[in-house]
Amino acid sequence: MDEWRFGRLIDEAAVMPAYDDSGFEAVTLPHTVVPLSWRDWDADSWEGRWCYRRWVDVPADARRVFVDVDGALHAASVYVNGELAGSQKGGYLAHTYEVTPRPGANLIAVVLDTRWLPIPPNGHPDGHGAVDYYQPGGLSRSVDVRFERDTFISDVYARPLDVLDPATRRLEVTCTLDGEPEQVEVELRAPDGRVIAAGSGTSLTLRHLDVQLWSPDSPVLYDVVARLGNGSERTVRIGFREARFEVDGFYLNGERLELFGLNRHQLFPWTGMAMPDRVQRRDAEILRNELNCTMVRCAHYPQSPAFLDACDELGLLVFEEIPGWQYVGDAAWQDLVVADVERMIPRDRNRPSVVVWGVRVNESANYPDLYRRTQKVAKALDPDRATSGAMVASEYSTDDFHQDVFAYNDYAHDDTGATLLEPLPDIPYLVTEAIGSLAGPHFYRRTDPQDVQARQAFLHAQVHQQSAVDDRYLGVVAWQAFDYDSENGWVDHRLKCNGVADTFRIPKLGAAIYRSQVSRARRPVIAPAFYWDGSAPDELMICSNCDKLEVFADGELVATVHPDTERFGALPYPPSFVPRPAGRELRIDGYVDDRPVISRSFSAEADHLELVADDTELTADGTRMVLQATDAYGNLIPTTGTVTFDLDGPAQLTGDKTFALEANGGAVAVWVRPSGPGRITLTAAHPRLGTAAVTVTAI
Repeated sequence: MDEWRFGRLIDEAAVMPAYDDSGFEAVTLPHTVVPLSWRDWDADSWEGRWCYRRWVDVPADARRVFVDVDGALHAASVYVNGELAGSQKGGYLAHTYEVTPRPGANLIAVVLDTRWLPIPPNGHPDGHGAVDYYQPGGLSRSVDVRFERDTFISDVYARPLDVLDPATRRLEVTCTLDGEPEQVEVELRAPDGRVIAAGSGTSLTLRHLDVQLWSPDSPVLYDVVARLGNGSERTVRIGFREARFEVDGFYLNGERLELFGLNRHQLFPWTGMAMPDRVQRRDAEILRNELNCTMVRCAHYPQSPAFLDACDELGLLVFEEIPGWQYVGDAAWQDLVVADVERMIPRDRNRPSVVVWGVRVNESANYPDLYRRTQKVAKALDPDRATSGAMVASEYSTDDFHQDVFAYNDYAHDDTGATLLEPLPDIPYLVTEAIGSLAGPHFYRRTDPQDVQARQAFLHAQVHQQSAVDDRYLGVVAWQAFDYDSENGWVDHRLKCNGVADTFRIPKLGAAIYRSQVSRARRPVIAPAFYWDGSAPDELMICSNCDKLEVFADGELVATVHPDTERFGALPYPPSFVPRPAGRELRIDGYVDDRPVISRSFSAEADHLELVADDTELTADGTRMVLQATDAYGNLIPTTGTVTFDLDGPAQLTGDKTFALEANGGAVAVWVRPSGPGRITLTAAHPRLGTAAVTVTAI
């Protein structure tokens, strides 16, 4: 359900069926209320009240009708045929409204209030700059109409217990009915559809379960299917795994696992938070498959269900937290915090990827009464998962800390680089932010000097090394995966540039250490923390999972180097370092057990454009297309000049039609969204580097 009429709310009658909305714009959800650029956002531009309208057909036999609003930043009132169905405060969790069925055409109208309201994380008297991330208003996720029978299954909570012992392993299933009591039939189904176990009742236990355990390396998922005699059915996906946070580490399925991860904001260029499901899922794929993370922290709000679906499927562990950033408001504001816990946990407690709930406002001062309340609610809704909440600065204490895992945002450093604080005793200790902006002029832009950019990779390696060498740390979830839009602190063009990838999700030099931390058996990696364009640092940092590298300049062997185990020996694959050689052509050969497994070559100037699509076959939600200026070997080279995009086919371009490559060091991405079936071709042209094109098919 994504075709809407949209406009600024000037006349309150806009919610009425008879209202003439011909002056409204036709839009597709997800949607942001104002056009955005890739940076330089103006928060004042989206403040106001807006109206979305859509007509839907209700079948004559419809018994019960619901409107589900998932992602309405920040307050919404929902009307059906001009009658108020209900209102909500908070834009990160779904709200549902039951409406009176009326066969035929029905008008759904959503009045959206995007002003700076006292709704977490907002409300600080200093306005938008008091929160470290922008939140452009809009219907950033779906709005769906759902038809149900007189009695239906409104929730299924499937709770795996004692999963490590096949003799006692069991699944407790609780089904919640909306309507009259009915018999519920429950099945546990394997990935191939086989029924493993079955039972009856709204509360039952399934035993003797022959299942595989879920883990990052083997993310096996099962379906729990609950069905009523009237045909009402609800399916949830689960995984069988045990997650324990101990003083000496995090244990998954009985084995210690070093948590190695990054934080993620779901902010995107040009659309804010309003990207479709495929794009949200792609972030999880980047984090797990390209950056090799075992954990992501959803900073600082519950994120898209599509993103979390992908985390379940890919084996990416999740630290999920309520909306908030430092500020805590009055009693009414705090009640909304508790309500967010009450909505977040039932939404995601069946997910095996979610291993810890953040039930404190990120980096807030201590509010013991509030956080006792959120802890009590969390344990009532999910007795099994740990709770936490990220602390910072002077809040480095367990006094009045009521959660299970002490999470700390640690930006400590000295002249040698990052220096993590000692873990607090007698409580599991997780570093939930580190690095951020600790080098150069407080940025890590692709346009910064290379020694600044390379320093980012070095610092990230430092904190993961310090954690890995000491079992008292559960691990490090560093700051940050992707650049994001903000006006708080060290920003450039209202963009926070401390991601290891830029806002377009294109890896920067800081990502090199993450890209190399993958099993050699899976793929050999050579990831340089430099560009070979004549301005590389005096010492080259080469991140690789090989055990020996040979470096050639203009065809001559100039160095044989090995991983720096002295400084980074606790990492699975330490980086190597070599003085920068002279020459225009560089080649690095990687060896494992003296056997050549990979070779990469580099030249000193941009040679052509490279344009690549994330997906070649599209459905309605579209895909990203990445453009880079590269050398003859396909390596990104920062360059200048304006690139022009031309789109042919049934699709819309999300992004600027022209882009100055010097603004982002030779790289940019746009998103293409189909408007119908057919072939879609995007062509990019540059006055010096020529053209590049990519074709995809919309089905």
